[in-house]
Amino acid sequence: MATTVLTPAVGRWAFIVGLLIAVLVGLATDIPGAAAIIFILGLLVGLLNVPEKESMPFLVAVIALLTLGVAGLEIGVLTPLVSNILTQFVAFVSAAALVVAVKQTLTYARD
Repeated sequence: MATTVLTPAVGRWAFIVGLLIAVLVGLATDIPGAAAIIFILGLLVGLLNVPEKESMPFLVAVIALLTLGVAGLEIGVLTPLVSNILTQFVAFVSAAALVVAVKQTLTYARD
């Protein structure tokens, strides 16, 4: 019973901490190992924070966020600071989306 209470809390905190770290790494670009930490937190969010019934809306939202992020980076009119933060945010969100997409694919393959 404790795991059902603990899992949403861990997922929620992993999301908040991941976003904060993505912003901090975007502000200070020379943090060794930060990309790995952001990626691992994104994986945790995908595993713990997105239930199966919310997978499809989450993936649609991620597509919109990643499209906006990649378009913003490709246009090149952003300041280097905003570009760095956006790059870290895209890395965090895409790691979470990877896990949710694989879980959803496995669910469809099982059925």
